[in-house]
Amino acid sequence: MRGLDDTDREILALLLADARRPFSDIADEVGLSAPAVSDRVDRLQEMGVVRGFTVDVDRSLLRDGVPVLIDIEAEPGRAADIRDAIATAEAVEHVFRTADERVTVTATLPDAEATALLEAQVDMADVASYEVRLVAESEWTPSVGAAEFAPECAECGNSVDAEGERTRLDGETYYFCCGSCEASFTDRYRSLQEGA
Repeated sequence: MRGLDDTDREILALLLADARRPFSDIADEVGLSAPAVSDRVDRLQEMGVVRGFTVDVDRSLLRDGVPVLIDIEAEPGRAADIRDAIATAEAVEHVFRTADERVTVTATLPDAEATALLEAQVDMADVASYEVRLVAESEWTPSVGAAEFAPECAECGNSVDAEGERTRLDGETYYFCCGSCEASFTDRYRSLQEGA
């Protein structure tokens, strides 16, 4: 299985800067043809590295509320549930869950109604405490840097490297660190599918 090379990283950096940039412009930058860039972007999408192309809205030019940062301390073992619940709120832009049972949310709320947002979205019994801060300014600058492609094995949880395997089952892509993990997962998947 092929990982990311320097050209893939250059393409990703150019797409992060402007996802609407024509493949012909990207091709000029990276020294490939436009069809070759298109093939690489298709492969990056198939690998799951590129999940989609989005619009970056400058909310400072819109009047729709107050930008806030909500830092939530979860009750033990409840951070993932809080993250899942709060992420569905329309006002929420970003959600981060940390290893120490905290969830941090950026949102734009009318009159900074953080308490109302939390009560509407989250089981408050899962929340130990929370703090709300007004955001003065923010910048979101995602980058790829020198990152390597290293998904988690769907069977054992180990990191998958270039020696790994990739399988599509019912339109979903799964990555495996070795052939035995792939075989075990695929056999169990098909067995469950036949039993359903």
